[in-house]
Amino acid sequence: MKPVDKYQFLKDLESIVEKHISESIMLFQNQSEEGLNRPSDTGGWSIAQCLDHLNSYGNYYLPLLNKKLSSAEEDSKAPFSASWLGSYFSKMMEPGPAQKKYKAHKNHVPAANLNALQIVDTFITQQETMLLYLREAQSKDINSPKIPLSVIRLVRINVGDVFRFLVTHNERHMQQAKRNLVPKPEPSGLHAS
Repeated sequence: MKPVDKYQFLKDLESIVEKHISESIMLFQNQSEEGLNRPSDTGGWSIAQCLDHLNSYGNYYLPLLNKKLSSAEEDSKAPFSASWLGSYFSKMMEPGPAQKKYKAHKNHVPAANLNALQIVDTFITQQETMLLYLREAQSKDINSPKIPLSVIRLVRINVGDVFRFLVTHNERHMQQAKRNLVPKPEPSGLHAS
């Protein structure tokens, strides 16, 4: 893959993570447990299940990112070079109208009934941690430290690819979770004409 400006790459990811935090606070944090645990009308996951699925990835990858960034060489100038494998996994997770459905790996399948408010809080906390790591990565080498994939531990991708995969995967399931929001009824007496 063609090298890209690391600063801009990480800033673009930061913007998406900041959006995920603000949307989670605005849309999910004040929902009822019942609303957050309500299954999708299409039979898919509830809001809480979407976020719990993402939290399971955060539980795995965030400690590894912390460890790898802590020991990574200082390097604020080098561009980011995505690997073909990292690009492949990120591309698989891109949301959109033609997105392919994938069966969640058994380690990342959420339970049916969850402590939904705790799940939302954990997700927000994880995203705040992700922001800190993205900012720390500005001064670090994100090309050579490698992290094993959660679903295939023998396969490793670089830190930059892990960041991109996580943010893309989060976006995919944030969109899924938002589709589960029940529209608020119009206040009585106000009708569209």
